[in-house]
Amino acid sequence: MSPLEFLQGLSDMEIAGGLTVLSLLIGGIIMSVGIIAAKIAKMIFYKYYAPTLPQDTAKNFGKLIYFGIILIAFLTFTSSHGLDLSGLMVAGGIFAVVIGFATQSVVSNLISGIFLMVEKPVKHGDTLQIPDMSISGTLLDIGTFSSRVRKFDGTVIRIPNEKFFTSNIRSLTSSTVRRAESAVGIAYKDDIEQAILTIKNEIRLTMPFVLAVPEPEFRVEELGDSSVSIQVLVWHPRDDWSRVQPVLLTTIKRALDKAKIEIPFPQRVIWKAKE
Repeated sequence: MSPLEFLQGLSDMEIAGGLTVLSLLIGGIIMSVGIIAAKIAKMIFYKYYAPTLPQDTAKNFGKLIYFGIILIAFLTFTSSHGLDLSGLMVAGGIFAVVIGFATQSVVSNLISGIFLMVEKPVKHGDTLQIPDMSISGTLLDIGTFSSRVRKFDGTVIRIPNEKFFTSNIRSLTSSTVRRAESAVGIAYKDDIEQAILTIKNEIRLTMPFVLAVPEPEFRVEELGDSSVSIQVLVWHPRDDWSRVQPVLLTTIKRALDKAKIEIPFPQRVIWKAKE
């Protein structure tokens, strides 16, 4: 018997539902190729892309790629042999709608997580602020459904990805330099230019991590009831925030004390009318 006659015989051997031995053989080959392709794609993903993602996210994406390719192979087999899966598709569609309504928030968090990984507004280890939720801290990871932030008090908070993605996110580490600012009030009797020069010299001598370019800025912000308010703005390297902001006011106070420039407390002058 020639190979052609053998294949013809297989195609004539109907098993059930219009399937033949030959069609099952072809289906087995298609599925085998699909499984091999799925494994190769999964290996490539884990080698080149998974190291850049959080562990749980990489694991879920690996499963999605693997089973997605196998599903495509199965659908290719069924469509090429004209198998009627309309009833199964309708039932699956109804089931999918029910599950979709039940897991709406889960799906929203999943999609938001994917957008966060693609857009990357912040990355692992960044210091950030989320003003809408009054959260400040360090980003630990962006997971499949939620993200984790270690707050400055040491506690870890879990944020659903949907809320994280739709909130205003302020990155404190995306730029190489940052600006710290403070304000101080001096008495009306004291010279403003002298006060500014005194503060500038003290910053230059005791805060070497403050940048010379751009140089510190000084602005007369307000003529208050009891004092002239001066705003002090200094630039510093991003990583020196903890060394600059907490001691800036101390440095200003020390400078004004050395120059005997008064920092007045609120006071009022009361005139007593003559009787």
